[in-house]
Amino acid sequence: MKIPSPNHSIAALIDKAHESRVSLTREHLGASMLGHPCDRWLWLSFRWAVQQQFPGRILRLFRRGQNEEATIIADLKAIGLNVRDLQNQMRVDFGSHVGGSLDAIIDSGVPEAPNKKHVAEFKTHSKKSFDELEKKGVEQAKFEHFVQMQVYMHGTKIDRALYVAVCKDDDRIYTERVEYDEGVAINAINRGKRIALSDRMPPPLSTDPTWYQCKFCPAHTFCHKTQTTEHVNCRTCAHSTATEDSTWVCERHGGSEIPVQWQREGCASHVLHPDMVPWQREDCGDEWKTIYIINGHQVRNGHPDEFTFGSKEILANPEFCADPSKDAMKIREKFDGSIVG
Repeated sequence: MKIPSPNHSIAALIDKAHESRVSLTREHLGASMLGHPCDRWLWLSFRWAVQQQFPGRILRLFRRGQNEEATIIADLKAIGLNVRDLQNQMRVDFGSHVGGSLDAIIDSGVPEAPNKKHVAEFKTHSKKSFDELEKKGVEQAKFEHFVQMQVYMHGTKIDRALYVAVCKDDDRIYTERVEYDEGVAINAINRGKRIALSDRMPPPLSTDPTWYQCKFCPAHTFCHKTQTTEHVNCRTCAHSTATEDSTWVCERHGGSEIPVQWQREGCASHVLHPDMVPWQREDCGDEWKTIYIINGHQVRNGHPDEFTFGSKEILANPEFCADPSKDAMKIREKFDGSIVG
């Protein structure tokens, strides 16, 4: 008897299972991002205005990279390195929402400097990426990784780092010792603080949508097409402010601190940040609401009422909310509902 063909691909189901798992957005501006070339991407990411969605296959690749850390640590220990395995990762915090987590610390045993401590950074690479790394070294081939190590060295006061890379295609190993550069570390940290605390969106790296660093950026659609966030949360709200003590406060609610779990949801009084939508803004005489000009018509944004649309409503269907016949308001009132599409 021939086994019937499956109705569903096992691979597709596995990918779907990975995609269905909730992955919370990062609360801080991480050290792994501070070497990114674009200030705007860092700002949009930190404010959860653009949230990257990955297919299941890529999520599995991330898992492989995470699982590789234990293997690398085991191999380093096997050759006599004294590796401090940071089970929950060691945090370094620089204030103003900037921080990161180390993979490991090597207390001793690195052959070229057996008595020196090293910050350890472990990465996996595709063959193409690995070949470039071998040819150019980490600073030129993977500048974000280089900056990440500099920031970690600054935070731990350890002046050497060991970079260990593994090629996923053929299991080649590349190692490089990196020396602490105070200027690089401080510049990266200060840049992160400036971006995190900025109320206004920085300019883009390029206004050319075909620019090689923009083409595959998660914010490409935002920067070069829509200029519109797809997300309603406290960090995309005009009422919220990032503070130097690494908290967020809400001016709408008396300057009170916003717990992280509330930040992710926002509230009904959300007003779309003016840098996250493409429309001209006008004052509406209410400090907790605003007016956006959409298709030439005024649309009030704030806590929904007879004359005001909530942010989720506007993002769901801006044209309908701007309909001069006011059909949207009539429908909402009649059915005691909201615009969802």
